[in-house]
Amino acid sequence: MHLITVGGIAVNQTPLDWDGNRDRILAAIGDARRRGISVLCLPELCISGYGCEDAFQSPGVQKMAWRVLEEIEPHSSGMILAVGLPVWHESGLFNAAALLVEGRLAGLACKQHLAGEGIHYEPRWFRPWPRGRRGLLAAAGRQVPIGDLRFECGDLRIGFEICEDAWVADRPGAGLASRGVDLILNPSASHFAFGKDEIRRRFVLEGSRAFGVTYVYANMLGNEAGRAIYDGGVLIASVGSMVAAGRRFAFQDSVCTAVTVDLDATRLAQARLALEPTAEAADGRVEIEFAPPRIDPDRPARQWPETGGVPADSAGRDAWENGPHVKEEEFARAVALGLFDAMRKSRSQGFVVSASGGADSSAVACLAALGVRFAAREMPPSAVARRLGIAANIDAAEAAPADEETAVRRLVGSLLTCVYQSTANSGPVTRRAAEGLAAALGAEFHAFDVDSLVRGYTEIVSRAVGRPLDWSRDDVPLQNIQARARAPGVWMLANIRNALLLSTSNRSEAAVGYATMDGDTCGGLAPIAGIDKAYLRRWLVWLERVGPEGIGPIPALAAVNAQTPTAELRPGAAGQTDEGDLMPYEVLDRIERYAIRDKQTPLEVWQRLRQAWPEQDSRQLAVWTERFFTLWSRNQWKRERYAPSFHLDDENLDPKTWCRFPILSAGFVRELAELRLAAGL
Repeated sequence: MHLITVGGIAVNQTPLDWDGNRDRILAAIGDARRRGISVLCLPELCISGYGCEDAFQSPGVQKMAWRVLEEIEPHSSGMILAVGLPVWHESGLFNAAALLVEGRLAGLACKQHLAGEGIHYEPRWFRPWPRGRRGLLAAAGRQVPIGDLRFECGDLRIGFEICEDAWVADRPGAGLASRGVDLILNPSASHFAFGKDEIRRRFVLEGSRAFGVTYVYANMLGNEAGRAIYDGGVLIASVGSMVAAGRRFAFQDSVCTAVTVDLDATRLAQARLALEPTAEAADGRVEIEFAPPRIDPDRPARQWPETGGVPADSAGRDAWENGPHVKEEEFARAVALGLFDAMRKSRSQGFVVSASGGADSSAVACLAALGVRFAAREMPPSAVARRLGIAANIDAAEAAPADEETAVRRLVGSLLTCVYQSTANSGPVTRRAAEGLAAALGAEFHAFDVDSLVRGYTEIVSRAVGRPLDWSRDDVPLQNIQARARAPGVWMLANIRNALLLSTSNRSEAAVGYATMDGDTCGGLAPIAGIDKAYLRRWLVWLERVGPEGIGPIPALAAVNAQTPTAELRPGAAGQTDEGDLMPYEVLDRIERYAIRDKQTPLEVWQRLRQAWPEQDSRQLAVWTERFFTLWSRNQWKRERYAPSFHLDDENLDPKTWCRFPILSAGFVRELAELRLAAGL
């Protein structure tokens, strides 16, 4: 047996935070050293941060990343360490993984396949490294191997796939296997999306099996740069078996996952695969006179998947990962972590939510409170306060262990403020729902009456146009002024508190522009703009009755879930509902996916709707289809102005990260004429 201990650490980094990123890397190295890890993989571009955007092109950024690498270099003594950074070589910038061995830089492996779809823009900044090419980088008076490399550390052979390299059909791992590597390291910055973790598990498992290697995948963690959320989740597989899996959605700076593996077992697997060896030029092999220490076979096998004090399976994943509500748990934890990090990294002092008593604002308030509760599952409330940089609240968070719930509620109350803003068209049901939920969460609650503001604006404009405004002619303006009159007060409160004002618009509203610009869209962050209303309503029912593992349900949501969604902007006698203004949310969201994700024409969308809802009147389906396309094309300008939102799946509508559409267009005039003709409208 040839036993060594390998590991990966998911790290929560921040773009261009040179000292902070370095210190977190050094802390991770120290953690690995205490656990006896010989080979450690850290995430992609973790020195600079993955989300530097066009700052990657700055020579100053590239030089600073190299300086930080040199500061980290001596701390790799006695181990093998992979750490990512941008590297300028010859006439291009490359996404590189530096391999540090025994206190010195051994070489730089470069990413061969760049992510350029959807949320990713890597080809804007980096060049893909050509397969089989190697070179020498002249830096700080030394020559460093760079390119498509295989490292030999004593008798251990190491190769790299960097994030996207493992997602393509022509993976570099196949060539590495034919070159006899024992270990493939994959430093990644793979953003969270629903169902994506299962895909990662498959390519890690299959890579380890097909290539006959031990495969170590290390991902970024947290809300790194504002929109993408990274779930962490280190994965280690050996010759087709998952031997360790790290926690996802941790609220700490890092999560370490390690395991002892047998190199003889991987070589036996390679022998059975009968891979054809590849003749390799001498410059493709980097030899280092250092071998990681071997583990005594008589010692118990080691495995350190951190669980943060919460129940976990044998591989280190939280118990909810194998439960019946994975998507609901993922949504709760991803957005809660995104909000927690947004507050922490923006140095804000809390959140303000304009709470209407409806589904959207209630979901936003719950997610903000859940961020504090999830963090408090991993560390004491006082430590949560310190992590958020809220020194004034540390004393309030301190409590005896038996009274920890009180401490958590105090912390939530010091961070989350909910404001119900009524007009003449507001009713007691929504007021009670908003106030009851705030009390259940432990949030501070205020009620503002803005009707006098609405009347004042209405009178000013009436005088300007020379006539009184009325609902028969001025329906939309009279609705919008109510939403807009609510914005200044909550903005002012957020400014006073140095807090983030959270927008409450959802993805379904974004698709058709069913939101008042500078009204319910106001805010610095739109945490649910990436989730559709139909799913959000189902999630709120789950949160009311089941809730996240370890936290439980929020029964106060019953008053929210019992309501029919309404903007509550028309007089009560009008019986206004969201679906009455638009269409059933299930239909709206299905049209959105057919039209935007699948790029179907209005006629094709209608035909698919008829198959999905054969019991529904086909002419009504055509009316709804026409309404969607008309509103979609008319309201691109609103989507351009939405506050930054979180990327939660790969069907996003955010024009800054996923879905581009012209602000000005013909509005599908010819296509809709074809639809009307076919439907007999």
